[in-house]
Amino acid sequence: MTMAGTYQYKRILLKISGEALKGQNKEAFSASAVSAIVDKIKTVIDNGIEVALVCGGGNIWRGKVGVGDGMDRITADYMGMLATVMNALCLKDAFDSAGVGAEVQTSIPMEPVASRFDRRHAVKALEQGKVVIFAGGTGSPFFTTDTTAVLRALETDCDAVLKATKVDGVYSADPVLYPDAERFETISFEEALNRKLAVMDSTAFSMCRDNGLPIIVFNFSDPESLEQVLQGNTAQATIVE
Repeated sequence: MTMAGTYQYKRILLKISGEALKGQNKEAFSASAVSAIVDKIKTVIDNGIEVALVCGGGNIWRGKVGVGDGMDRITADYMGMLATVMNALCLKDAFDSAGVGAEVQTSIPMEPVASRFDRRHAVKALEQGKVVIFAGGTGSPFFTTDTTAVLRALETDCDAVLKATKVDGVYSADPVLYPDAERFETISFEEALNRKLAVMDSTAFSMCRDNGLPIIVFNFSDPESLEQVLQGNTAQATIVE
């Protein structure tokens, strides 16, 4: 087992997509995909890393689709918030089954489904080795789960935001469309902005830049990628700082 002292970060906010929970399934959830996520996170928690988690809701609902069909944007966004709560409950159940303590905190009152977000309680739970899953977005429409992730990371004094993706970092262009696109091992906030690289949505990105919170974009599909990134190995990642 890797010793905790080799890790570069002590407390992180991991942002994953809702699609990660469905794997190759057509349904919203895949038991094997959820189990794989839990196993990756459990490995680093067992080595002393404190992990907060934000999951998107795209496997259940995408507000953009509703808006495109004529739905009111605010209604569509609230539906998306509820989707993230469903994903958080699914993840909590999986963590509990794996013997990892987990709590769900929501941005809006939702007892008895989950507790309301409480910074002090969240920090205490992280210190106790529990996974704290933040759900319900920011509680307001017009904000993405990227922004939620950064906001909660700042509120709980995380060392970095790790954005889990299907590609191994940030590229100069879409590597699927442009095979010769350049992958960055590190890049500054300023250069990422100037190049208009899609690291996170603009609000989340600006909050990280203004508060000196690094973003690590990495390939989450590799079973060992999370642990490698936390050890400072950016072979499959890009650090934005």
